[in-house]
Parts: sequence; C-alpha cells; structure tokens
Amino acid sequence: MILQALNDYYERLLADPDADVPEFGFGLQAVHFALALDRKGNLVGRPLDLRDEKGRPQRIEVPGPMVRTVGVVPNFAWDNTGYVLGADDKGKPARTAQSHAAFKALAAAALDGVDDEGAAALLAFLADWDPARAPELPDWDKAIGLNLVFTLDGEPGYLHDRPAFRDAWLRHLAESSDAEKGMCLVTGEVGPIPPTHAKIKGVIGAQTSGASLVSFNFDAAKSFGKEQNLNAPISERAAFAYATALNHLLAPESPRKLRVGETTVLFWTDAPGQAEPLFNLAMGGKPAEDEDQARRLEGYLAAVARGKYPEELGDAKTPFYVLGLSPNAARLSVRFWHVGTVGGMAERLGRHYRALALERRFDSDPEHPTPWQLLRDLAPQRDSRNLSPLLFGQFVRSIVQGLPYPQTLLSAALGRIRADKEINYLRTAVIKAFLVRNHDNEEITMSLNKNNRETGYLLGRLFATLERTQHAALGNVNASVRDKYFASAAATPGLVFPILIRNAQNWLSKIAKDKGGLARFYDGIITEVVGSLDDAKGYPGTLPIREQGLFTIGYYQQMQDFYTKKEKNTED
Repeated sequence: MILQALNDYYERLLADPDADVPEFGFGLQAVHFALALDRKGNLVGRPLDLRDEKGRPQRIEVPGPMVRTVGVVPNFAWDNTGYVLGADDKGKPARTAQSHAAFKALAAAALDGVDDEGAAALLAFLADWDPARAPELPDWDKAIGLNLVFTLDGEPGYLHDRPAFRDAWLRHLAESSDAEKGMCLVTGEVGPIPPTHAKIKGVIGAQTSGASLVSFNFDAAKSFGKEQNLNAPISERAAFAYATALNHLLAPESPRKLRVGETTVLFWTDAPGQAEPLFNLAMGGKPAEDEDQARRLEGYLAAVARGKYPEELGDAKTPFYVLGLSPNAARLSVRFWHVGTVGGMAERLGRHYRALALERRFDSDPEHPTPWQLLRDLAPQRDSRNLSPLLFGQFVRSIVQGLPYPQTLLSAALGRIRADKEINYLRTAVIKAFLVRNHDNEEITMSLNKNNRETGYLLGRLFATLERTQHAALGNVNASVRDKYFASAAATPGLVFPILIRNAQNWLSKIAKDKGGLARFYDGIITEVVGSLDDAKGYPGTLPIREQGLFTIGYYQQMQDFYTKKEKNTED
C-alpha cells in the first residue's frame, strides 16, 4: 500500500511541470562542468563551470544514474572525469583505464545506429580522445574527479537531453536488462524485477549515502530460495517511481517533510491544493515564505479549528497520506503509516485544536500552537535537545490518527510544573487537551467555568484565590503560596489547605483595613468554593493524576479571570 501510494504520487509529480522530477530511466545528479564538442568531436573552448557562486554543483536530470557498486559501472553520456576522460586523482590508473573503457563501450552500444549530430560528435570524441591530454585541459585542477556532461557547440541544452539520446538510452535499458521477469506487486504488470532498488536519502539519522526501504540480504529473509528483492517483486519502473517520489519528498527544501524526534514524517495528497501546506503549518514545518500565503494558511487553520472546512483545501474525499520513517542501520523502518482523506485530516486537526483551546494569558501566546511548541515548553530549560523523541512521535501520531494522547503527555506537563512552579498557557493547554480528549471531559471550557464542581478544579480555583489574597495583603514576598505549596496542594490537599485557609483569614483582615470591597470579593470566592467542596466531602487526602490536571486548569483559569477583571477596571 505504501509503495503503491508513492508510485501514484510519482505519476502526479511527473504530470506537474513545476515538480521537476525525472522520467523513468533518468535521475537528478550533481554536475560541475560541461564540455562543448563540435560536429567532428573536437573539444571547443574552456569547460563550462556549472557551479554557483558558492561552488555548489548544479543538479541536472541525467540518464540513470547507475547505482555504484564495488565494480566498474559507467553512466551514459555523463560521469566523473575518471569515466569520461580516463583521468582522475584516485591513484589507481588501472582502475581508471577500465572505467574509461566501460564508459566508451556503453556509449557505443547505446548510440549504435543512432542518426544524430550529437551522437556522432560524442562517439568521434571518445574514439579519438587520449587520457594523457586531460591535464592540458583549461581548469583541469578544478574539474578533476568531478562530474561532467557534454554540449554540442552552438546549440542549447546538453547532449543527453537530445531526443535521440533519451530514446537510445531507454531502448538500451530495455534490451540490456538481464533481470528476472515477474509480476510487479505494485502495478500488477509483468516486467523486469531489479535485485536492488535506489537508495533513499534525507531520512534523519540514516546513512548519508542513503538507505533502503525494500531490502533482503540475509538468509532468514529469503523465501523459496529467491535472492534479494525477488522476495518482494517490484518492477524496475515501479521501484524507480517510489524511490524518486520518496527522494523528492525528502529533499532539503521539501515543504512536505517534518522532523518528529528521531522520525522523519512525510505527507502528501493525491491532488494539488492547500491541504499539504495547511498540514505543514499545523505540525510546525517550514513556514511559508510568502506573507500573503502565510496569512491565508492561518485563516484556513483558524477555520478548521472552528470545525469548518475551507473550500480551498479541495475535495474533502481526496486521499491524504502520512508516512513516518526512521533509520535502522542501512535500512529504513516504517514507524507509522496513515491513509485518510483531506477532510479527515482537517477534522482531526480541528478536534486537536478544539481540545487545546484555552484563553491565552498574553497576546503573544500562539493561538494554534504546534506540537513542537507545546512539547518544547515541557522540556527542561525549554531546550529542544531535552525533548523526548518518543513522546514527540507518539503525540504527533495521536493527532494524525485521531488516537488518545499518550499518557506520558500529562505526566510530563505536571512534572515540569512541579519542577519550576510555572503554570502558563502552553502547559495548561496540554493538560486541558489531554483531559478533554482522553477522558471526554466536556466540563473543561476555554475560560473559567463556575459550574464545574469537580474536586480538583475547585481546589485549583481556591488555591489561585488564596495566592491572590496573599499578594493583595503582603505584596511581593520572597516565597509566595505558589512557590511553597503548589505541588503539595495539588497532590495532598488535605494536608495543605487547612493551613492556607487559616492564613487567609489574617490576609483578609489586613486587606479589609484599606480595601474592604476587595476583601469581600476574595472572601466571597473562597466561601463559594469551600462550600462546594463541603458538598464533595471537603479536602481529600490525595488527588489522583487526573484530578491534579484539573487542579492546574482550575488554578490557571481562575487566575486568568482575575487578570481579565483587572483589565476591565473592576475593583480588583
């Protein structure tokens, strides 16, 4: 199913002129210089430097490229100087001579009988070329060992792009393939089955030279005596298609790639539209460079969070795919695979953001925080290097697949609050989302809910009121109620609250001397909440972790209610 979806995605990219993906039998390769030939096969002028101002090579679609092994494997009409000119700096002249001979033989076999000026020029050059002349070439010291292509003097483009060259190469591939034929598991068509597939590059933590998604190279993986990838027969074209699609998704500047801990997450749809950039924005991927596009995407995300479906996302029934890959030695492991629809993706994102919805403390707080923003706030010192890769992956997977959030999410949020006594918007939003989603707690609203009679929530409200009462009476103190008692009040309220209530009477008396209205205001909230707690049998000895989460939410929302009233110029 994964390979079939990637094969379909390749066909979509191939039909898109802006996608810049190669056709079957071709590939993108870094090329440094171009050699110009006249019609008789003579070199003309200096080699054309294709590198940019920073010395980076140009990525060009070329035939192949062939998969290098320990043997000599030439490319057609392009390669490094050892193959093309028979000269390099590797210090193995016999090997270099063998490589050059193989390059010449491949060109002669593929271009045999081809009626084309460029083909005649290349064959004439190779027939007459003497590798000993290579050091005489202009800029040889810059080009040695690097990749070369050819041009025909006075004509645009490269030789390998000429229709005659492309047709000759594809014909050569079909005629020279000695691969066993079989039925492709991806397309159902009968064709050559390659024993190995192209490497996949760009997965975080995998080998820089690339890793294999489909690979069999030990006896335990064999079936019925079949060797290598004949155990999972995939045709040459389908293998090329899925590998090309994956490498396109994994390209450095790809907008369809996310890093989630040690997992690389890729996503795509069956049709172009705004669904892919929307998902990228929601998951914290690379932001849109165009400001207008960024504003539009924010608008789409806000609509999705309200439960609406923006028509710009396209047909809601369009398939939507999410693939998680992680390294495993020279192979890739599939961490998760999700197949859904664009409409389903929007609905799940909406559910996630509605669960997170909380009144913000400051205007700078993100209205739609990404998973990375949320979990970074739960990391020690807010250092992304301290993020749990396992928790990150589980969290994103729960959002994508509509699963309950991982239990460790609540533990991490409460643990970080206990450690540094900071109860902010992001941490409280995480706790709220967990309780709403995992416990179907619909009583937890965006802002203060005075009708919520759950013990943990009431105790959180009471603690916030006591803290504000202390501050009104004593001002800023070295160790506030929150600094000294928050963790113990949330875990063992029966031990802490009787002490705090007794202290509150002294604080209220002090406030009443100057601000009688404010003292009555706080006393009214304390009386109301304590009265509700009496109905719930007073202060419990301990609170389970779920109630501790409610405690934090009650505290945050009651505090936010105080701040809101202050902004509205109430007596407080």
